[in-house]
Amino acid sequence: MPYRAPVKDLRFILDHVVGFADVAATARFADATPEMAEAILTEAGRISTDILAPLNRLGDMHPARLENGAVVTAPGFAEGYRTIATGGWVGMSASPEYGGMGLPIALSLSVDDMMSGACISLQLKPLLSKGQIEALEHHASDEIKALYLPKLTSGEWSGTMNLTEPHAGTDVGALRSKAEPKGDGTYAISGQKIFITWGESDLTPNVCHLVLARLPDGAAGTKGISLFMVPKFIPDDAGNLGARNSLRVVSLEHKLGVHGSPTCVMQFDGATGWLVGEPHKGMAAMFTMMNNARLSVAAQGVGVAEAALQHALAYAMDRKQGATPLSKTGTIIEHADVRRMLATMRAEVFAARSIALSCAVAIDMTTATDSPDWRARAALLTPIAKAYCTDVGCKVAHEGVQIYGGMGFIEETGAAQFLRDARILPIYEGTNGIQAMDLVGRKMADGGEAAFRLIDEVQRGAEAARGQFPDLAGDVWSAAEALREGTEALVGQDLNDRFAGAAAYLRAFALVLGGHAHLKAALADPEREPLARVMIRRLLPEHAALLTQAREGAGGLYALSYDILAA
Repeated sequence: MPYRAPVKDLRFILDHVVGFADVAATARFADATPEMAEAILTEAGRISTDILAPLNRLGDMHPARLENGAVVTAPGFAEGYRTIATGGWVGMSASPEYGGMGLPIALSLSVDDMMSGACISLQLKPLLSKGQIEALEHHASDEIKALYLPKLTSGEWSGTMNLTEPHAGTDVGALRSKAEPKGDGTYAISGQKIFITWGESDLTPNVCHLVLARLPDGAAGTKGISLFMVPKFIPDDAGNLGARNSLRVVSLEHKLGVHGSPTCVMQFDGATGWLVGEPHKGMAAMFTMMNNARLSVAAQGVGVAEAALQHALAYAMDRKQGATPLSKTGTIIEHADVRRMLATMRAEVFAARSIALSCAVAIDMTTATDSPDWRARAALLTPIAKAYCTDVGCKVAHEGVQIYGGMGFIEETGAAQFLRDARILPIYEGTNGIQAMDLVGRKMADGGEAAFRLIDEVQRGAEAARGQFPDLAGDVWSAAEALREGTEALVGQDLNDRFAGAAAYLRAFALVLGGHAHLKAALADPEREPLARVMIRRLLPEHAALLTQAREGAGGLYALSYDILAA
């Protein structure tokens, strides 16, 4: 079955689950009327379904390749990217001052969801440009903004982020890339970066690299890192492209998935760069881009999960195999275990989509109101969304292969591509382990206050549902209370003990939020009650075991000797 963009589901969640009306009611986003939101989602859905989705298989079968130092992309990608750029989709949430629409992140993220479900390899290119636009809006000089933002916002140029080096992955502070002042306000950037997504392509005439490097007087570690704009071609003040900069693609990585997206090893040999933000404050500037990317990657997880689910559902409705007491058509969707897989897949896709859009709404409300509480909620939800949504992407794609059975292991069916594509999502933009550590570390520096406010909201929602769905409401309320107690215990632990249970705690939190979302959905539309029951009665009970793990601490892990681990 061809991919169909989930416009209806997105609209329902925006209207009935995450409170998008509150965003549209602010002065900052007054233009985001229901009619505008409907038009945007409908058109993005059409592009995703009709134009981008047919490219997904092409990108997998015809990977990006390096020829004579230039990257050649998959068939159809140029036309697909042109549709994204000329439609204004890159600059949806960018500042109108530089050609953007200034629309809410919640709408932009909904588009990310659909376009990544259609063709994640191509959607990665505008995703990185969006993050770079936000970083420049917040940290760049007026001169850099004026020169680069109009081109990036229009999609004429594209952006990347360059952090990782062969010896410096999560430990970015170990990087060796250097920035030498040239005496004219520019810097000579030298070093090698790896895992650079869309570091080069034939889709845009210029690629703008944000590069982390260390100035001569930069301290060791992350506190001595600065951020630089290093374009492939050096533009003049009017934006006309000039000389080729001293940078090149050394090679393309041979990857498990997202084959259509070129992942580059980049070499900078005294390339000309311009400082973005203050000297030695590069990590703060780069984190603006990374946080943007983390939420967009959450949407990618949901998008791939949606595509994998649709693919598996179509097969289950067509494949005839065996009989059940309830058989009518003889297809495998009538088997209880297949129905279980499809039901839990749909339940977690809905939960993940709701969590990601809740985070987007919190970001929009922060922008519109500058409220500390909204800001804290957005910060709390970002690691939950990134980790849970990308785990769901992998889980649903895995189940999709299982539904296909032996045919899922055969590449021609396409089921395996979703699993291969999804597997990078829990890794890049900060591994999900890092997200969990961030949640229980930095995001609990307030003693858990932001978490407790969110738990309070879940319990108020459960109380409101008791009259119509007393059993489901009771289960959600009790799970939220267990999460409250687990959070109280967590903030009393030493940091390494928290880290040992961080992943379990994050998933428990996500399951509670997912149950809350499904309960709100059932209240808004009683026909959604059966799906809510799948989430609340079959998946939410995992929270108890997860919170037990979260309390266990690190001692037992370190009691294991290397010999036992190696046995």
